[in-house]
Amino acid sequence: MPDNDNLFDITGKCVAVTGGAGILCGQMAKALASLGAKICVVDYDALRANEVCKEIENAGGFAIPVQCNVLDKCSIENAFKRAVDGMGKIDVLINGAGGNKPDATCSPPKTFFDLPADAIRWVFDLNCLGTMIPSQVFGRHMAERGQGNIINIASMNAFRPLTNIAAYSAAKAAIANFTQWLAVYMAQRHNTNIRVNAIAPGFFLTNQNRFLLTDEKTGQLTDRGRTIIAHTPMGRFGEAHELIGTLVWLISDASKFVTGITVPVDGGFSAFSGV
Repeated sequence: MPDNDNLFDITGKCVAVTGGAGILCGQMAKALASLGAKICVVDYDALRANEVCKEIENAGGFAIPVQCNVLDKCSIENAFKRAVDGMGKIDVLINGAGGNKPDATCSPPKTFFDLPADAIRWVFDLNCLGTMIPSQVFGRHMAERGQGNIINIASMNAFRPLTNIAAYSAAKAAIANFTQWLAVYMAQRHNTNIRVNAIAPGFFLTNQNRFLLTDEKTGQLTDRGRTIIAHTPMGRFGEAHELIGTLVWLISDASKFVTGITVPVDGGFSAFSGV
């Protein structure tokens, strides 16, 4: 029988977080560190990665920053080496690098037919390859150790594609599918102690979506932002810290028999038909 007193304990877990300097994943990194995990903040923006690590260290936690391009396997391999050198091992990989861009968005008057292929490809590469390649590099380490935990960051777009963001919706659907695929692969081909799951955040204001949900000049909600709130039964955007409970559950032994799922954290958005 498990020790129920320590069911959600993540003390000493060594966690690498790609996109760890972003709004959501930065909050994840800081929260996990406060719970006793060792953190490697992996991000393209070295300055922001350093800032997140300093916040963690100032609060008494352990963190090391690593600059990395998640689309470059050599860069990821270097990040992995530095993470292992600094922490000794990798227990958990959080694939948080991702995002959208205005050029891949067909908000009126732009149409879907106008979207440039390079913008679509940028979104697919960042979200899909930016998850798959780190999973290869860090996942090999887990396969060799016979244990590990990969958490992908999907989106509610994986289940209910939103208007105007075809590339991002399709890319996040691919992440949910890849999560299932990799969970089965790891359990069948390597070790059942390697689990792969995903979190699908609902609507949280981030640097990637702020231009769609709020007016840059006034700060007020756009029509799209108001529609989202109207279709979220809890009536508000999520706050970054509200992802932490689900994340800790997926990392800890509390979810030891859970693999291959994508968990919505969405204020009820996925449950509401709109009527």
